[in-house]
Amino acid sequence: MHQILVAGETLIDFLPDSAGSLSTVESFSRRPGGAPANVAVGLARLGTVPMFWTRVGDDKFGDFLVDTLTAEGLSTAHIERDSAAKTGLAFVSLGTDAEREFSFYRHESADTQMTADTVDDALLAGRSWVHVGGVTLADEPSRSATQALATAAKKHGIPVSFDPNARPELWTTFDFGESIRDILSVVDVLKVTTDDLDAAGFDTNVDPDAIVRSLLNRDEGPHTVCLTRGADGVTAGSTPEAPWNNSDSTRSISHSGFSVDPVDTTGAGDAFTAGLISALATESSLNTALERGNAVAALTTTAPGAMTALPTQSELAAFMNAQ
Repeated sequence: MHQILVAGETLIDFLPDSAGSLSTVESFSRRPGGAPANVAVGLARLGTVPMFWTRVGDDKFGDFLVDTLTAEGLSTAHIERDSAAKTGLAFVSLGTDAEREFSFYRHESADTQMTADTVDDALLAGRSWVHVGGVTLADEPSRSATQALATAAKKHGIPVSFDPNARPELWTTFDFGESIRDILSVVDVLKVTTDDLDAAGFDTNVDPDAIVRSLLNRDEGPHTVCLTRGADGVTAGSTPEAPWNNSDSTRSISHSGFSVDPVDTTGAGDAFTAGLISALATESSLNTALERGNAVAALTTTAPGAMTALPTQSELAAFMNAQ
């Protein structure tokens, strides 16, 4: 039984063969992508194969993505094909520091056509964890589908994790900040960056611990917050409601990350999320989960691509043993 359910977009990432602006790069390599897809594959490679609910076009790019996901051991039970909508595309540009920017081609793409009527008791039966992301909140009907899934999971007592994954260029219909605040009421574990929070209108002109505590102090909101900070690691906190907080007060914790020579940071946040969930869903401590998440993320940056760079259990073990 696939106890973890991941839901959201699966896209084609076109990665540049050299650093520079999209206006100057001449050749690209096709890679599978999409933040939730990366998380799902990341979990599978770490030995925790999830169920993945996504939607791709009934086209050759969709064929490639389905073949890729099944090769990673993911079930096709909830991988939907759309004959009327194309698979979404994302072109990536890389700076000299390995940081990336995206240009999306996904207007009314297949992933935006996920619908709320798929969310039923059968989808949630036996689940121990649900993970969703912010990109599918930018368009209907996938917006309603994402909200329905997170809300239903919360009602069933299933932990919900969420990554806002701010992509401002995709938000042409709905307000990003309002959307993020709305869904936080049913989120248990929030993985977030200062870029996400800036885009949503939160105050980030304070130290990382204060940012985390402000998110934990919301009347309705997550009991655990992980503020990822790139090469500076992660600052996190949890309230007494969190299963891994064995105290009667809010606790703060941080992990400084691992020193590596990055090649491409695409998918590093998704890699962190996969490592985090794989640990927390098996009742590990938050400290262990942060260390695991940072290690998976660090390894992912040492090779090009997002999904293709995700480490296996054995690769992660070797990396940790070398520290």
